[in-house]
Amino acid sequence: MSLVAKRVVVLGIGNTLLTDEALGVEAVEQLARAYRVPDDVLLLDGGTSAMDLLEPIAGCDLLIVADAVLSGQAPGSIVRLAGAEVPVFFRTKLSPHQVGLSDLLASLEFSGELPARTVVLGLEPASMGLGLEMTPVVRAQVPALVELIAAELRAAGVPLASGAARS
Repeated sequence: MSLVAKRVVVLGIGNTLLTDEALGVEAVEQLARAYRVPDDVLLLDGGTSAMDLLEPIAGCDLLIVADAVLSGQAPGSIVRLAGAEVPVFFRTKLSPHQVGLSDLLASLEFSGELPARTVVLGLEPASMGLGLEMTPVVRAQVPALVELIAAELRAAGVPLASGAARS
């Protein structure tokens, strides 16, 4: 089913100083290098920010969050949460950022500006220790995560073309 979203935000969150924690930010960077994304799609490096993201996310039609997700699966496993699974995500502590992201979404809900649809896409981390490099098992899966983000965008009616220049 095509959403043909009016305003789309792709949010990569993570701490680039903590090994696999960086995967959400890295995925959004790789998406920007691999595809020409329309100007009305906001690619956002959210780092470890939360409430600073209120304005860019407020009222969007589709929010795609890329992050490390603690699901109990093997390291590098792809995790996709959408619809009713997203609130469960916040109740079960699956991501190191969910307190901030949960507060952000709660604030948007309170103000009536909650994204119409939220999808969380991530990978099971192998390590969250101090370090500037992702583990090999997770780094190897980031391109698959990028393709999953691209598939979500296409399913929402967002035209993507190969190449880094924005259209």
